[in-house]
Amino acid sequence: MSAEATNSVTPGPMPGAVSGPVTPTAPRRKARPRIDLRRLGRAALLGPAARGRLPDAISHVVEAHRAHHPDADLEPLRRAYVLAESSHRGQMRKSGEPYITHPLAVTLILAELGAETTTLTASLLHDTVEDTDVTLDQVRDQFGEEVRFLVDGVTKLEKVDYGAAAEPETFRKMLVATGNDVRVMSIKLADRLHNMRTLGVMRPEKQERIAKVTRDVLIPLAERLGVQALKTELEDLVFAILHPEEYAHTRELIVRNAARADDPLAEVADEVRGVLREADIAAEVLIRPRHFVSVHRVSRKRGRLRGSDFGRVLVLVNEDADCYGVLGELHTCMKPVVSEFKDFIAVPKFNLYQSLHTAVAREDGQVVEVLIRTHQMHKVAEAGVVALGNPYAPAPEDPADGERVDPTRPGWLSRLLDWQEAAPDPDHFWSTLREDLAQDREITVFRPDGGTLGLPEGATCVDAAYAQYGEDAHACIGARVNGRLATLSTVLRDGDTVQLLMGQDPASEPSREWLEHAHTPAARIAIQRWLTAHPAQAESQQSETRIAEDRTAPRPIGVPDPDAAPEHPAVRPGTGHVLADLPGATVRLARCCTPVPPDEITGFAVRGGAVTVHRVECAAVARMKAGGRAEVGVRWGETAECRVTLVAESFVRPHLLADLTEAMASEGAEIVSATVEPPTQQQVRHTYTVQLPDAGHLPALMRAMRNVAGVYDVSRAQPQPQGG
Repeated sequence: MSAEATNSVTPGPMPGAVSGPVTPTAPRRKARPRIDLRRLGRAALLGPAARGRLPDAISHVVEAHRAHHPDADLEPLRRAYVLAESSHRGQMRKSGEPYITHPLAVTLILAELGAETTTLTASLLHDTVEDTDVTLDQVRDQFGEEVRFLVDGVTKLEKVDYGAAAEPETFRKMLVATGNDVRVMSIKLADRLHNMRTLGVMRPEKQERIAKVTRDVLIPLAERLGVQALKTELEDLVFAILHPEEYAHTRELIVRNAARADDPLAEVADEVRGVLREADIAAEVLIRPRHFVSVHRVSRKRGRLRGSDFGRVLVLVNEDADCYGVLGELHTCMKPVVSEFKDFIAVPKFNLYQSLHTAVAREDGQVVEVLIRTHQMHKVAEAGVVALGNPYAPAPEDPADGERVDPTRPGWLSRLLDWQEAAPDPDHFWSTLREDLAQDREITVFRPDGGTLGLPEGATCVDAAYAQYGEDAHACIGARVNGRLATLSTVLRDGDTVQLLMGQDPASEPSREWLEHAHTPAARIAIQRWLTAHPAQAESQQSETRIAEDRTAPRPIGVPDPDAAPEHPAVRPGTGHVLADLPGATVRLARCCTPVPPDEITGFAVRGGAVTVHRVECAAVARMKAGGRAEVGVRWGETAECRVTLVAESFVRPHLLADLTEAMASEGAEIVSATVEPPTQQQVRHTYTVQLPDAGHLPALMRAMRNVAGVYDVSRAQPQPQGG
């Protein structure tokens, strides 16, 4: 709607063509002239044609629709036009054309993209309920529930006030409407494109406001829906309004390049055709010019532009396997730039995009980018979800059970709909949405089961946990990235394999610290929602963190906690009943390595006629041997009472210390001393010296400690290089 517009900001291409007045149309689509509003207006003023005959005014739409859907039933389009024309009769645009020219132009844009008949029918009617006396009940009675649903969704979008005060809540409603059917947003995007094309009649400040909202919200949504044909032209129109000087400079660059006598892109395209012809691979090789914003970005990145920077070579084939065949031939017969290779066929982008990207170098040093895809991939790359037709139509072999299932909805949109319901307030939703839309690149990480997760660049293991498990991720205790233990704060890279380690406690709590490492709205909102719902536990977490930091920050490992319970006076240093080859000598176990049966041991005589027993690998043993100290033979006796020092490494989580000490007590271990180091990178190290009634209990004790949620390793303390 909002057809207060008329004059074009800049002449642009038809949908599907490359934006800009000096660039050719996109491949594989016959060029059509821009729709003539005055001619449409004259046709509309003549009124509808006789029943059963298509009105002249929609002949453009029919031609474009038949190109994609040759067997389509055109009767709904005829009836929709008749209703729209009669309802809007007498309404005029500011430019003087009959208002019906606006829904006709929007419908033509969608027809060019390959939208199915139901979408086009709803597009013709998209302003009738808001601007005329037509009701939703009338739309349902004449065109069915599906068209009524789409018109209602678009009508709700038209009511969105993009002003600062209304933005958060109204945009949330907009996404709810969109999420129920992606075709609603398709119509909205085409509507905005037509209005952006004809924005010149408005005041400059209003042009700027509309352009900014288009840039911040609608263009990112078009990118995520994969509708590149709309996205690129919207980008260029916004660029012309918000950055007129840079737009003019970029336009001049494109004009000068078009006037060049030589064209490196055409030369490489010819060479590619020859290579594929010799390899007997059927392919269509085309030049795909960059649109204005793309040229501007390249110029800022590379400085002086060369001929190869103004476009890319596009190779279209019939089958997926042919894509890899083309790639092999190009890399064999031409000089590939291997660092530029990307495979978006094996791992499609989050917006359904599939293609192989590579580049070849010319002898003059120019690098030409090459895109390789099937014809169907190209159709989806241009039109995104629009090209996939009715997402709710059952497959021919499936029975129609009436259930609305959307197999084409991109994963990001499903996630967005989930977390918009969980957002604590509209402002929080709006701020996180803007941040999410600002992420123009996603990465793909793999799960051990072969599944994938799409995450924004910069995402961490925290984000992966909530992407995979939702609010069950509160129980996540750690992760393995590419087989190695990693903290939840670890930033993931494209192609990483992530195994999330989950605790078994259903009452697990997320850590407040996770908020510092959460980048996705789903993760941040889930964590914040839990903290808001459990203020007492959240405050307890903060208190525990402060106490732990106060106690451990100044204390190095090995220094006992002064607030820890003192060693019980009845507990004597255990000897594990060691027998020494020195009659009458007192035997004691060295504290530096705390040997226990069945460790291999040796002894050294010390003052007072005592023998100190060490593990043979203890560093003190080598030092005393080097000093000429004589060894005393020692061996384990039958009694197995022992003292041992264990080191537990874990991820940070609430109540970990209490759970760990409880597990140790349940195995009969008496804690003599304990040291907890300050947490680093969400990891913490605990050192315990414990008294065991029987050394045979040691394996069970270590297993029990490892089974505590959050603990990922328990080991004997390594011998320290201190004397006996």
